[in-house]
Amino acid sequence: MIVVGLGTVWILDGLEVTIVGNLAPQLSKAGSGVDIRSGQVSGLGAALYVAGSCTGALFFGWLTDRFGRRKLFMITLAIYLLGTALTALSWTAWWFFMCRFLTGFGIGGEYAAINSAIDELIPSKHRGRIDIVINGSYWLGAAAGALLTVPLLSGLPVDVGWRLAFGLGVVLGLIILVVRRSVPESPRWLIIHGHTDEAERLVGGVEREVEEEAGGRLDEPGKAITIHQRQSIGFGTIARTVWERYPKRAVLGFALFVGQAFLYNAITFGYADILTKFFDIDTNTGYFYAVIAVGNFVGPLVLARFFDTVGRKPMISGTYILSGVLLLVTAWLFNEGHLTAITLTACWSVVLFFASAGASSAYLTVSEVFPMETRAMAIALFYAIGTAAGGISGPLIFSDLVSSGKPSDTAVAFCVGAGLMIAAGLVKVFLGVRAEQKGLEDIARPLTEQD
Repeated sequence: MIVVGLGTVWILDGLEVTIVGNLAPQLSKAGSGVDIRSGQVSGLGAALYVAGSCTGALFFGWLTDRFGRRKLFMITLAIYLLGTALTALSWTAWWFFMCRFLTGFGIGGEYAAINSAIDELIPSKHRGRIDIVINGSYWLGAAAGALLTVPLLSGLPVDVGWRLAFGLGVVLGLIILVVRRSVPESPRWLIIHGHTDEAERLVGGVEREVEEEAGGRLDEPGKAITIHQRQSIGFGTIARTVWERYPKRAVLGFALFVGQAFLYNAITFGYADILTKFFDIDTNTGYFYAVIAVGNFVGPLVLARFFDTVGRKPMISGTYILSGVLLLVTAWLFNEGHLTAITLTACWSVVLFFASAGASSAYLTVSEVFPMETRAMAIALFYAIGTAAGGISGPLIFSDLVSSGKPSDTAVAFCVGAGLMIAAGLVKVFLGVRAEQKGLEDIARPLTEQD
């Protein structure tokens, strides 16, 4: 229930981003109903979507720590649905851009509310693999979005297909909204904020159900901590905790998010433009993107369990560094003219097989290395800072580099993304935290803990 109710939002995000990326050439055609250029869709439109995500993450991240995970992951999904539905009704460029910001605003809030809830509800033995697979499910949505755009864009009128594509995102979101109503609040949040009876009922109900299925009593916990319950914790306390109490972890979170944000937001947003400008493929680009999306999902699916067994530090640093090195090789081959549309797609699939697992681990890292009371805000803060650095500037810069039509310019963007991934991997080597199979309170003691 938790995996389906909370994890499937990443499928929505992948669906959203991929649809827009593959719709860029279609929206720029005469008769689409919107007077907009392809570069504006993958450049300014993508940047505004990411800007909305950063703003939403910060705003809803603070509210999530203050009012609870469950309230906010319902509200943020509703905002996403509204933004997507309004995008389908676009008639001018400014309306399209405004709706992209609103959609991103809802998705950004989802990142903070969902990741904090998942980590607080999943047992420590499986937390790494579940978190990474759930974040990697983004690419299931990306594959679906890529394949959906092919019949919608080739078999329907130019002003209908792209609107219907956004409408399908709304339908999927409504289904998730119904399932999510059954997902409980985090017992950790409940107990710290004074809702003791509700927390006891929730955990007691889960324990009874498991005992009935297992046919025996569960072991009692071997230790306990005493906390001071309070209704809210000030933003100043949260900021001081992150930057003064855990400065090395703050640097680590920033590095991981900047690396993955630039790689993905700067490059995958414009992949359809690369196929069009360098390989003269202006239709059915969704097939190529679907292959990349599959590689992105298979990576976390195959590698996730090693984050709980081999360990966080070797796996996170290894996936970041290896994907960066492979991307440098791809950039050289592309610049030298050795790649076709098919071989470039194959290279990207290999690169992103490793990069996707690494990118998912950035959310895992930030969500488990800071105290419970700061968890949602920490996710929001590092997502916003990292994504703003790579996700807003990236699409704008990359769209200009691709539009030049010079392979060397596009290769430069590849190299920058690769360099940042390698740098983030090295930061993990020196500042990484061994969090595998440890309870969240053992990794970072709650601020409300009493001696």
